[in-house]
Amino acid sequence: MSDYASEFSIRRLWIIFGASMAIMFGALLWFGGEIYHTKPPMPSVVRSASGQVVYTGAEVRRGQAVWQSTGGMQQGSIWGHGGYVAPDWSADWLHREALALRDRLTNSSYAALTEPDQARIGALLKREMRTGGYDPRTAAITVSDQRASAIAATAVHFEGLFTNRTPADQHLRELYAMPQNATLTGTEAHELGAFFFWTAWAAAAERPGKTITYTSNWPHEPLVGNTPTGAIFLWTFISIFVLLAGIGALVWYYAREFDVWRRDTEPVEGFATSDLFGSATITPSMRATAKYFVVVAAMFFAQVLLGIVTAHYAVEGQGLYGLPMAEYFPYAVTRTWHTQLSVLWIATAWLATGLYVAPLLGGREPKFQRLGVNFLFVSLLVIVVGSFAGEWAAINRHLGAGTANFWFGHQGYEYLDLGRFWQIYLFVGLLLWVVLVLRGIWPALREKSGRSLVFLVAIATVSIGLLFGTGLFYGQHTHISVMEYWRWWVVHLWVEGIFEVFATAIVSALFVKMGLVRMSVAATSVLLATIIFLGGGVLGMFHHIYFSGTPTAVIALGSVFSALEVVPLMVVGFEAYNRLKFEHRHGWQEAYRWPFAFFTSVLVWNLVGAGLFGFFINPPLALYYMQGLNTTATHAHAALFGVYGMLGIGLTLFCMRGLSDPARWNNGLLATSFWCLNIGLAMMVLLSLFPQGLLQAYQSFTRDYAYARSAEVIHSPLMQALVWMRVPGDLVFTVGVAAFIIFMVGALFGRHRQDDTADTPLPDLEPVVVRGG
Repeated sequence: MSDYASEFSIRRLWIIFGASMAIMFGALLWFGGEIYHTKPPMPSVVRSASGQVVYTGAEVRRGQAVWQSTGGMQQGSIWGHGGYVAPDWSADWLHREALALRDRLTNSSYAALTEPDQARIGALLKREMRTGGYDPRTAAITVSDQRASAIAATAVHFEGLFTNRTPADQHLRELYAMPQNATLTGTEAHELGAFFFWTAWAAAAERPGKTITYTSNWPHEPLVGNTPTGAIFLWTFISIFVLLAGIGALVWYYAREFDVWRRDTEPVEGFATSDLFGSATITPSMRATAKYFVVVAAMFFAQVLLGIVTAHYAVEGQGLYGLPMAEYFPYAVTRTWHTQLSVLWIATAWLATGLYVAPLLGGREPKFQRLGVNFLFVSLLVIVVGSFAGEWAAINRHLGAGTANFWFGHQGYEYLDLGRFWQIYLFVGLLLWVVLVLRGIWPALREKSGRSLVFLVAIATVSIGLLFGTGLFYGQHTHISVMEYWRWWVVHLWVEGIFEVFATAIVSALFVKMGLVRMSVAATSVLLATIIFLGGGVLGMFHHIYFSGTPTAVIALGSVFSALEVVPLMVVGFEAYNRLKFEHRHGWQEAYRWPFAFFTSVLVWNLVGAGLFGFFINPPLALYYMQGLNTTATHAHAALFGVYGMLGIGLTLFCMRGLSDPARWNNGLLATSFWCLNIGLAMMVLLSLFPQGLLQAYQSFTRDYAYARSAEVIHSPLMQALVWMRVPGDLVFTVGVAAFIIFMVGALFGRHRQDDTADTPLPDLEPVVVRGG
């Protein structure tokens, strides 16, 4: 009977990997081209039937720049992407404009009308809003005089809100956690209104020759006939079918091969009986990574503090327990820094691990490696401080809404908020990191046997550097649908995809080096996992942009392939259980207990955060109602920290074994950190974020999306109580963070191991090669 080794030889896996990636990325680019062709049209002018100009096309485009300069997605959202305290501006404008137009169509009290008259007015309203009035020959949008009047009335509300005209506006700004002292000029507010109108117009206007809008009838808004399309229902059920079929197939194959795989896992020479890394020489460049991990701990701590402040703004929009925080650090600033730090500290931990491990895998210290590591570290500090200062200046209206803001301030796009200058600087830094890692592992790549695993590390390393560059493919005035497409190349493929492949490959290589896994099995497992994960993950990226002005094909591909992303996560529970069993434990493995513990928690949170909470919102029908609600925040916190954050901490602790004296480790602090971080995250999610999301989802199901995001719901007594329910989990989580910080300080400032300062081959290091395995 054949088994996995004969069915999936290394050579065959590489062929499958290359072919599948070519197909997946080819399809991703092809349908990206379709997004360019089918995006909602940007008008040359918006005018009334009588010829009055409502907005010019230039005002719409400048309005997008104004929106970006205010913090963009960090203050409310557009088409469901962004912050949670302020409304979704597209849905809010659409709802208010629809009500204003209904009043003008009624000419009296709508509530006083008979049911047939209400139905007649409702039909007129839907026809007016869904017709759109776009002329492709002139690129002009023409609306009725009544709708032009409704647009003007709606604009009064938004212009007042963003210029802080009245006490009512001031109160609403407080509920939305908008800074009271950073307002727009009248011209900027008018242009911002033009952009909001256009995003709402695209959400209600039907595509030519179709009965669905440019955003596939999103958001849910019965007033204008926005309800789920047939395609949304169809692909939801197909995605569930694919998920169940995929789980069944994978579990069957996993169970069939489990005993064989367990047998083959043991290295040819047997499991290591001593710590093979315990006597490894710490090279100058490896020692130089210690300061990276200090910065990792500092950024982690800062991110958590900013998260506490940001969450508190949901109940006290202008302060923190009476302190006037918003005067100096408003919500958009703290949320920007919180989300950006979440990626920065995790990515820094992984990047530093790559720099630390490269000489271990390659077997030598390349010349001038330490210089490169130190230069990269200084660049990291400059980028963090410079970009954060620019974002603060932009949101506080010191840079305006022009070129200076785009290059040095706030781009307005979540996770890629930093100014374009800093983004380019970071891209160059990543390319330098790629060079440093490849130099380190080059000797292992030159070996003729057992190099598949290291080669995959190299591929992931190069991909990390290059994929971040896709965030440079949009500019200051790029159409928002196109921008969203490229933004998710970075957020999904870079953060969620390639980094995970890199981490999986490098951890597996370390396990091989430690004598815990056979090279051939590790290479097969990582290649197979990469094929399965990226096979769903590449086109699964489309699930983020179902409703961002994209064609129906995006819904079809995104739903099916994002379901396939979840399939391998359904068996990680088995892996976590077997990791904990330690059937072949030797005493030396106790020294790695806590790094291994964090690696195990990654498996659990992969199942819960990415798998369960991820698929809870991923199907098109679910995301139609729940995009941008706290169900999204639930998935984001459980997956980003639960998976990538825990992995970053585990990698940090692994490297700390060589950068500090293990005899000085305080295992009690690590135990406290491990349990408090896991329990605190679970409490935060289950007691607060998830219930908030369910409450909002119910309002979205039964009323409309705009109401689910409104101040009436966000500041309702039950929602406010659920926000306060986050405090216990935050406290427990903060104890875990504090324990980790204290541990890091104690470990790094203890007695260090002896350096080897020669840029020469190291006799006690060998490239990762297992002969005969």
